[in-house]
Amino acid sequence: MWYTIDRTLESVIKMKSLKELFLYGPGPSSSHTIGPQRAAEIFKNQVKDASSFFVILYGSLALTGKGHLTDVILKKVLGENTTIIFDTNLQNLVHPNTMDFLAFDKNNQLIAKKTCYSLGGGAISFENETYLKSKEVYPFNSFNEMNLYLKKLNFKSYDELVTYYEDKDIQNYLQFCLNKMFECVENGLKATGLIPGKLKLERVAKQIFENAQNASLDEQKKLYITAFAYAVAENNASGLNVITAPTCGSAGVLAAVLYYEYFFHQQSLEKLTKALMVAGLIGNLVKTMASISGAVGGCQAEIGTATSMAAALCTLYDLSNQQIEYASELAMEHMLGLTCDPVLGYVQIPCIERNAIAALRVYDAFLYAKVISHSRKNRISLDDVIKAMKITGDELSFDYKETSQGGLAKIHDIKK
Repeated sequence: MWYTIDRTLESVIKMKSLKELFLYGPGPSSSHTIGPQRAAEIFKNQVKDASSFFVILYGSLALTGKGHLTDVILKKVLGENTTIIFDTNLQNLVHPNTMDFLAFDKNNQLIAKKTCYSLGGGAISFENETYLKSKEVYPFNSFNEMNLYLKKLNFKSYDELVTYYEDKDIQNYLQFCLNKMFECVENGLKATGLIPGKLKLERVAKQIFENAQNASLDEQKKLYITAFAYAVAENNASGLNVITAPTCGSAGVLAAVLYYEYFFHQQSLEKLTKALMVAGLIGNLVKTMASISGAVGGCQAEIGTATSMAAALCTLYDLSNQQIEYASELAMEHMLGLTCDPVLGYVQIPCIERNAIAALRVYDAFLYAKVISHSRKNRISLDDVIKAMKITGDELSFDYKETSQGGLAKIHDIKK
């Protein structure tokens, strides 16, 4: 989606299509690769007489852009006659993922300049441009409102809201996303060698999967889920295409859970697609009410949201709507405050392992919803915990928002 940021309109913003949440594009970061890619394509199409380009990256894009391959994707779109400047001055930024595009003619005269914000999950906004590229699809922007519409329309399940409000193609689109998720898992399980970058991490998804086959029954499930999450996260870290769920950096969580259910429990593609719809609604709520950008809200906004989305696992086992909310709220609640501190700016440490840990957390949330929710209803709603996540993200130090200046990234620098 493309729109100008206007904080005064936040209270009336409704949710957009799930097609704007689930995107297929290059890793390792939706805000650092897919967003800049989309922005560069739009800018290039508007200045067809340009002979060269300058792109100035600010904030998180400047601090982690090298490790996140932002310069690589920009040159791929704009051409090699493109100069990338990393400006780490953090003063007076409207958004932590800001970039300036400049186009020059054959005489090296400036012919166009635009400022763009990469909002997270591949969404972008051009400064001073108020047109909407994608319309608002859903008339609600909170879980409570969503329940009211469910009741108003006399629907029983959340997936019915998706098929009611989206266009007729949504089923096919989400099946495409599901197929690409599974393809990413399967390709990642076959891959070996080093993940690109200075950290020189070995791909281990294939080895984890093989170890799982010989493990005890208690360990097998966890190792298989881990292997599936690693497979996607390692592909993402290598700059390969993934489905944002809700971002590239957290793409392994939902994919691992759905693939495990497909591979071991023979869940039908029809039922898995419905689960993807429910997951999309939850992710969309977070995106609308708070943020799914690590540069805005820390990793709680990415992995926390992904874990909350994957609690749509409840739909595969016909748990109630109240239990779906219980699992989603629980998953997010215990990710609050999670920092985004990629070592050397690569979406590798702690990101790959974190995808797997979060996928395992999904099954804990599912179990609690299945068993405990009958005894005691949560006093904290999903809307409450999303609001708490936003407040936490707003108050989180900038060093812990995808800058590689705090936490593990800082410790790694000290060790060097």
